Amino acid sequence: MQLENKFTIDAPIEKAWVALNTPDMIAPCFPGATLTSYEGESFEGTVKVKLGPISLTYKGKGTYVDRDDANHRVTIEASGRDSRGNGTASATVTGTMVADGADRTAVTMVTDMTITGRPAQFGRGVVSDVADKIIGQFAGCVARKLAPEEEAVAAAPAPAATAATTTATGGTAAAAGSTNGAP
Repeated sequence: MQLENKFTIDAPIEKAWVALNTPDMIAPCFPGATLTSYEGESFEGTVKVKLGPISLTYKGKGTYVDRDDANHRVTIEASGRDSRGNGTASATVTGTMVADGADRTAVTMVTDMTITGRPAQFGRGVVSDVADKIIGQFAGCVARKLAPEEEAVAAAPAPAATAATTTATGGTAAAAGSTNGAP
């Protein structure tokens, strides 16, 4: 299954690029994610996600396999296994950034994923809805972290400062863990 998420960040592209390529800075913004280690181009952690009636905790690792600083494009490969044996998830996430004026950055994340086990029973609609919610929260958190200090204090209660959209394509067997592939 392939998901495409788009959102904007109210920060210059260079500042957004550094933030979105620093796992220990952005992991706290990804709902349910905990970064347990980060060294070089590799990281490990857990991601908790609720998909329909199933609560999943994926434990896994990821690697930055390609990083193009000049074109603001990064590719991450990640995989994990649910701690309760409900299945596995693997994803390749490609993130691209484009300046949208002097102080805004448009971000596009394309996630190609494969899911096995119980979560594979859910369709694109459910996965897309969950991804929209998670990416919206993620984008809002990153925007608040990158906002100038006086704006960050004023904007803290309003997480809907950025818009996020998700487009899903592919079969249902590749569905569920899409929310686990964010950088």
